Amino acid sequence: MAFPSSFIMTQDTQIQAVEKLIIPLLNEDIFLVSIKIKPTNNFKIYLDADSGLGIDKCIKINRALYKIIEEIGMYPDGDFSLEVSSPGLDEPLKLLRQYKKNIGRNVEMIMNDDTKKEGKLTAVTHENVTIEYTEGKGKKAIVKTDEIPFDAIKQTKVQIKF
Repeated sequence: MAFPSSFIMTQDTQIQAVEKLIIPLLNEDIFLVSIKIKPTNNFKIYLDADSGLGIDKCIKINRALYKIIEEIGMYPDGDFSLEVSSPGLDEPLKLLRQYKKNIGRNVEMIMNDDTKKEGKLTAVTHENVTIEYTEGKGKKAIVKTDEIPFDAIKQTKVQIKF
């Protein structure tokens, strides 16, 4: 896959090209969450893994991908950079696989009507998620569950409780 010097790539075609190059570098445990690109050819690649993604795996994939991009001449002048990491807690969940991985953790969901729901993620299907939360305090506390369709959710973030 060589690129002619006259070939101008849009951000979308750059992202698609990098996606095709990175997928073979991932094993069945590691999966691609998203790729973002800044105008300076700075790629931010977010990966996740069912069993956790350590920094050494990110470094190994970053180096392998960098080498491939250089070898195929995607950026002949070398004017690109890569950042491979797992999405931080400030990044919302995007994939069904991320939701499943986080079953048992507390989440905050912003609904399409901008209301918030918080609770413990207890189940995930292709259509919806189930959260468990407590209403009331002390002896009047009642544990409830809500089944929420994915299409009603604008954003979900994992919450860390201390």
